Amino acid sequence: MKATRLGAAALAAALLSALVAGTPAQAAPDDTSTATSPSTDCVTDPATPKRQFRAMWIASVTNIDWPTKDSWTAPDQVAKQKAEYLAWLDLAQKLNHNAVVVQVRPTADAFWPSPHEPWSEYLTGVRGKNPGWDPLAFLVGESHKRNLEFHAWFNPYRVSMPAPGGAGADLSQLAPDSPARQHPDWVFAYPPAGVAGSRLYYNPGVPEVREFVQTAMMDAVKRYDIDGVHFDDYFYPYPSGTHQVPDDATFAAYNRGFTDKADWRRDNINLLIQEMNAKIKAVKPYVKFGVSPFGIWRNASADPNGSDTTGSQSYDIISADSRKWVKEEWIDYIVPQLYWYIGQYPAADYARLVPWWAEQVRGTRVQLYIGQADYKSGDPAYGSFWMNPQELSNHLTLNRSYPEVLGNVHFSAVQVRADRLGATDIYAAEHYSRPALVPTMTHLPRKPLLFPVVTKAQREADGVRLSWRQPADGKGPLGTAASYAIYRFDGHGLAGRCDFADASNLVGTVRATDGPVQSWVDTTAADGARYTYYVTALDRLANESPASPPRFVR
Repeated sequence: MKATRLGAAALAAALLSALVAGTPAQAAPDDTSTATSPSTDCVTDPATPKRQFRAMWIASVTNIDWPTKDSWTAPDQVAKQKAEYLAWLDLAQKLNHNAVVVQVRPTADAFWPSPHEPWSEYLTGVRGKNPGWDPLAFLVGESHKRNLEFHAWFNPYRVSMPAPGGAGADLSQLAPDSPARQHPDWVFAYPPAGVAGSRLYYNPGVPEVREFVQTAMMDAVKRYDIDGVHFDDYFYPYPSGTHQVPDDATFAAYNRGFTDKADWRRDNINLLIQEMNAKIKAVKPYVKFGVSPFGIWRNASADPNGSDTTGSQSYDIISADSRKWVKEEWIDYIVPQLYWYIGQYPAADYARLVPWWAEQVRGTRVQLYIGQADYKSGDPAYGSFWMNPQELSNHLTLNRSYPEVLGNVHFSAVQVRADRLGATDIYAAEHYSRPALVPTMTHLPRKPLLFPVVTKAQREADGVRLSWRQPADGKGPLGTAASYAIYRFDGHGLAGRCDFADASNLVGTVRATDGPVQSWVDTTAADGARYTYYVTALDRLANESPASPPRFVR
């Protein structure tokens, strides 16, 4: 235990304060020896960071992760889909993740009863069919029960997926009430209808389209207790052969004075990002907005601000000026998809791209998480580097050299669970061995929280049960404890501020429940061991209160 040994008088004072059940005075974050905001002079273990965003993408498009197609024909379809989702949350908890990124609008449809768009076909196998329940309410509620942040993953413009014979571009195959059928002038097919791989997209250059897709997504923001809005890398479609995006007429009608179509397309996407962020923050200032772009913005050969790479450039091929979104601070976090290995790969070396992205966010308030290609691990089709069981863990080790890298998101859930070559187990053991809190976002609003008071700590058959009371802090989502962090130290003594600097003593987190009394069981406590426990309160943005007075267990 790193806890500071104090004199008998200090220990007695701490014991006395722990017995006080009334409302304690608010302490400043750096005001006491049990503060949870350590100074930078604390020595920490890089393998057990206190704060790190950890998540996996749970994709619904074509039923990649959830729900499975098998659930469509199950005798109790809803129960099977719920059970499948809970299994993903079990996996997230096992890996000490603290968030899930779940796709709830894959193809201009909805996983909730939307007044704007039809029910998603990936729930029932039939476009527009009511599944008979509200999946999004369940997804959010169950994630929060596990104290996992829920980031709602929306695809802004994709309307359909490819179908045999190029039928993915057939408007008549969409749900009868699909807005795309009602406004065929809002959509285009790319590649052209009848060509293999053809699908429908909403046209980003039409102002009514931009307004509509924002309205459709904001419906979920307003009605559900989500923690984040998440876009992936699909904006303008990725190029297919020599086919051109059919937007000449749109450019002529809505060019806003632009003479270069490429600049105009990028501005269309810039407006989407900027306006969506403003709308989210106007309704719920605490909801985060993040984007997961293609991993290369531009190559240095094309732009001096670009990376030392030679691969495809999202700035040019899908009109995504992701660097600008960071510099303008239109987003709260960015998750570049760095789906390449560490090594001599000139097109896109992971070891070159991480420092480039770290440099882009440096000095901004935008947080950087890295998108990890779990789907490539153990698949010989992607080359010998991905047959190394350590490859993904090596990525996370490299990230430690760049303090701007604050987390990782893994693609996708089925690949994480597959654990080919044991790669998941390896990186989990080497990097996710302890729980972690999500990084705070100091630019988002907050209100100080009072510290909890632990009223009981007793041994039971399954471990040590802690009970505590949370003084009334205030009203609203920013002035209320949303969850709690529990710290455990060996022996009896008082912890110093540096003892809270990493997760070496963090044994768990738990979601707040209704009522003033909260409880949690430490199932990892050893029989007969002497422990000192502290509890802190966290708001919904993971801002942490001072620690409770200590509670001792024999």
